[in-house]
Amino acid sequence: MRLDFEIALTHVRGRARQTLVAIFGVATGVGFSVMMAALMEGSQDDFITRLIDALPHVAISDERDKPTLQPSESVYDAVVIHGLTPEVRRPGIKNPKAMIASLEAWLPGALTPSVKSNGILRYAGRDQPVSITGIEPTSEVRVSSIARHMREGNVESLFRATNAIILGDRLAKKLGARVGSTLSVISSTGVKINGFVVGLFHSGVLQNDEHHAYVLLKTAQILENQTGLVNEIRIRVSDPLHSLPIAQRIAADTGYKSVSWEEANADLLSAFKLRNIVMLTVVGAILLVASFGTFNIISTITHEKARDIAIMRSLGLSQRLIKRIFIFEALAIGMAGSLIGSVLGYLLSVGLGTIEMSNPFMDSDRLPLRYDWAHYAIASFVALASSFVAGYWPAHKAARVHPVEIIRGAT
Repeated sequence: MRLDFEIALTHVRGRARQTLVAIFGVATGVGFSVMMAALMEGSQDDFITRLIDALPHVAISDERDKPTLQPSESVYDAVVIHGLTPEVRRPGIKNPKAMIASLEAWLPGALTPSVKSNGILRYAGRDQPVSITGIEPTSEVRVSSIARHMREGNVESLFRATNAIILGDRLAKKLGARVGSTLSVISSTGVKINGFVVGLFHSGVLQNDEHHAYVLLKTAQILENQTGLVNEIRIRVSDPLHSLPIAQRIAADTGYKSVSWEEANADLLSAFKLRNIVMLTVVGAILLVASFGTFNIISTITHEKARDIAIMRSLGLSQRLIKRIFIFEALAIGMAGSLIGSVLGYLLSVGLGTIEMSNPFMDSDRLPLRYDWAHYAIASFVALASSFVAGYWPAHKAARVHPVEIIRGAT
């Protein structure tokens, strides 16, 4: 064994109680930082997964990003028209079939036309406001996860009855309706039809399950009192993280408003970034406090071993070797604390994952956790770095002390 390693281990073993306290401090910091990272990132990943799963990656609506360009503006560069009141135009996306065919030529994903409508469901004297989506079941299953979320019936059940409707299970519970019930549907345009409940779905997102219903595309067009209407095209792309540039390209090509799931939930994603900053700050503070224990034990060893340092210097050991001895002691404490802390962090995460919980906003009875080797690597690296810093200054001080001053008792 190298001389510096042997001396360092001898010093560490010589103060076993203080060394164990320092190791426990580092292990506690690493363990709790790993647990916090697993909990924070797990809950974030779970929420984003549910969000991506529940919403289309890109939604094209019949709104225009800019006012319609007037003929004089296209001919003369100096002409700019403000405040022009346009004529009342028919709502909906113009020629949606041609647009879908054009997008399918380059888009990496699937598309489906739909009709968004708002109305009121009335059953057994109860009224509930609802958001109604008219869909084509054959293409809808490629874009949304409605087929996997069905609890009773299936998406194809919409073909089996006139004015068939699929309700969120929480919405059905509020109304007191079930599969086979006939209820009244009153749209925002004043059209009233009788809907026949053919299925119930449960997405795990409270807003969807309490305020959403699906009907056939033609049924939604009847509710909106406009044949052939398509006011939204929903898209699911192969890679959800590339939805933003795809939405921007669609908006530039078509002129219609195209919103990605990232844009629609920008506030939530910003809140997650802020939460991650807070998490890193807390974890850093925990590891910083743990490094104080390492600094304290190395400073104490340095002070108590002053005469030993003088003897080693007298025997010809260099300042660099003396410095390495105490840095090795600090790193040994940090490494032992990191290993024990990693095991502690894993056990804390597993224990946290076994706790039963009830959350009305999530379809889960367990805390979502993310087990990632990077959590352990980062926490261990920070622990070792802080241990190195904590050991460097006492080591630097010890190496610079002149051996004659120590032997004469000047210190």
